[in-house]
Amino acid sequence: MNRVQMFLKAVYAGFMIGIGGIVYLSVENRVVGSLLFSFGLLTIVTQGFFLYTGKVGFVKSFKELLDMPVIIAGNYVGTLLAAILANGAGLKISTGNLVDAKLGNTMGCVFLLSVLCGVMMYLAIDNYTRTKNFIFIIAPVMIFILSGFEHSIANMFYFHLAGDYSRRAFGYLLVMVVGNGVGAWGFARKDLIR
Repeated sequence: MNRVQMFLKAVYAGFMIGIGGIVYLSVENRVVGSLLFSFGLLTIVTQGFFLYTGKVGFVKSFKELLDMPVIIAGNYVGTLLAAILANGAGLKISTGNLVDAKLGNTMGCVFLLSVLCGVMMYLAIDNYTRTKNFIFIIAPVMIFILSGFEHSIANMFYFHLAGDYSRRAFGYLLVMVVGNGVGAWGFARKDLIR
């Protein structure tokens, strides 16, 4: 697969995470919102789209590592498109205090919460791949949302929706991307202890 195809599959994935973010912000009940958010990841997995947090744990070569910036860029564009459409359609959704709370946390806490989210995302994809049971996608998504773990791509959408393009937001996204990668890739190494 060439990089253009990879980028386009990543745009679709980012867009679906944006759809998940829209529905999450549209309902009052966080449990229901987290359940409905999982539709985004279910679609990504079944359609073969490329989501950074679903791919990074499975990187096995330097070439695959070099694909990650392409996927992140595509995810960023996809979340931007979802936010533009949501704002343009006049949907009555708001990030409220969500973005402020995320940016009010310390970088160290954000990193650790991102590592935990990376573990959940790796387990979602790995367990689903092994079993083809959708509960292994739904449950980790609900866990990361309800626990307050930091998902870099979902947060891209929230920052876009809020119109926050500050250096601080960008810095936090970088920390989240690294944390998600460390969690996913680190947990994937569990197979080395067999």
